Amino acid sequence: MHRASAYKASGRIAESISDCNKTLALDPTSIQALETRAELLETIRCLPDCLHDLEHLKLLYNSIMRDRKLPGPPWKRHNVRYREIPGKLCALTAKIQRLKQRVASGETGNVDYYALIGLKRGCSRSELERAHLLLCLRHKPDKATGFIDRCELADERDLDSVKDRAKMSALLLYRLLQKGYSSVMSAIMDEEAAEKQRKKAAAATAALQAAIQVQQTQCCNSKLEPETGFNDRVNSGENKAATNAFQGVFCRDLAAVGSLLSQVGFNRPIPVKYEALSC
Repeated sequence: MHRASAYKASGRIAESISDCNKTLALDPTSIQALETRAELLETIRCLPDCLHDLEHLKLLYNSIMRDRKLPGPPWKRHNVRYREIPGKLCALTAKIQRLKQRVASGETGNVDYYALIGLKRGCSRSELERAHLLLCLRHKPDKATGFIDRCELADERDLDSVKDRAKMSALLLYRLLQKGYSSVMSAIMDEEAAEKQRKKAAAATAALQAAIQVQQTQCCNSKLEPETGFNDRVNSGENKAATNAFQGVFCRDLAAVGSLLSQVGFNRPIPVKYEALSC
């Protein structure tokens, strides 16, 4: 039980439950083992199994009140005194009623398998498989009776009952671990599928934005091309008009100079070849 308490303090719930199972296999009247295992099962919200242990503990308290002594021989140590039993029995009865109300309200399928396996939420697939492999190797039902070989029992008939209790409790723990593995793996697969969907949606959004940007660029280019051609035509027309105006002014100036020279006194007018200066 000391090791079970140490495992409980460090958060290793499966190991602590396993040690409580071994203690109860050797001594079904161990108050400390029943209390510890019930607290651990309540921690992971495994309420039906927790209620089973609390009901067993209540029967044990009632037998103590009836016999007016603690179970076992007088030399056996307990973590509780006889005068504390009535108060503990009242508190235990109230706790059982509260847990039954929680079970009746449907709070039975919300087991915290992450805490049972010893993982954090959001863990990876490799972390789950590693933790599950270690727990399976450590808590196999076939290995549940190995500790009994190191124990000395006064009666050989007790050996079979101890082995049966050890195998049964180990099998229940192993099934709980298998349920936990399936539940956590399902959650991880759902998260992976959701992540793939998010990546596909992000890629589709990026492709759509790129297509819209390309389309907008093409529209802008198509609008700029007609404006550029119109400006070129306007500029060429203006240049031609300016050239014709300059040529007409030059021809008129030459004609005026010729007439002025003829009026000054020159008897012979200056011949001007207009065909060479045709405008």
